Amino acid sequence: MRAIWSGAIGFGLVNIPVKLFSAVQASELDLDMLDKKDNANIRFQRVNASTGKEVKWENIVKGYKIDDKYVVLEDADFEKASPEKSKLIEISEFVDEKEIDSIYYETPYYLQPEKSGGKPYGLLRDALKKTGKVGLGTYVLRNRESLVIIKPQNDLLILNKIRFQDEIRDTDDLNIPSVKIKPAEMNMAVQLIESLTTDFDIASYKDTYNEKLLKLIMAKAKGKKVSAPKMEVVHSKSRDLMAQLKESLNSSKRKAS
Repeated sequence: MRAIWSGAIGFGLVNIPVKLFSAVQASELDLDMLDKKDNANIRFQRVNASTGKEVKWENIVKGYKIDDKYVVLEDADFEKASPEKSKLIEISEFVDEKEIDSIYYETPYYLQPEKSGGKPYGLLRDALKKTGKVGLGTYVLRNRESLVIIKPQNDLLILNKIRFQDEIRDTDDLNIPSVKIKPAEMNMAVQLIESLTTDFDIASYKDTYNEKLLKLIMAKAKGKKVSAPKMEVVHSKSRDLMAQLKESLNSSKRKAS
């Protein structure tokens, strides 16, 4: 793996030099965009809005518009704005992870200590395990400030980017109907949930859509005509909710037996 950032974790007066690695990778098929007329590959170009000519990457800069004029920023300017946040993940406080709602979670990364950071890295990891806490802090990556938590996982420290509160949309515009649930319906729903409750095992879940899509692609490559399987609609307004719950519960019992 290739490190995407290097700096340090600030833990009180202790600095832990670390490297940051992406913890996730894409699982979808690598599909190209083509022209429908002749299947020619579509290329994306960076075009000068005034001249219409393509601009090379090395000639592209970033700017902020003020009064119809741009203030051009160089790479060094982003670091000058806050050099400490560009090179330091400062843990400002420790919290219980269960207090962080899942809506805030964004992207996970692996943290690897530099040679000189092995012992303090291990100390922070084991102290987090012992207290059951996670570290909360901020740092800057790719010219953007991120709010993060640092938590232990086996021998590793994991950094999880989480969203700021102002990044979460308000729910006032959503139309959520007010409904009355009958006690019998609630009891049946609870039974259904309990009958489907198991120990969490992420390894049992696979991305089956890509596998099926690849089979379809291979079939089309061989000139075969592929028809879509008939999809059975389970939910229907004409059916009684209690009847649906009973049928669901009986179905789950049959699968378990």
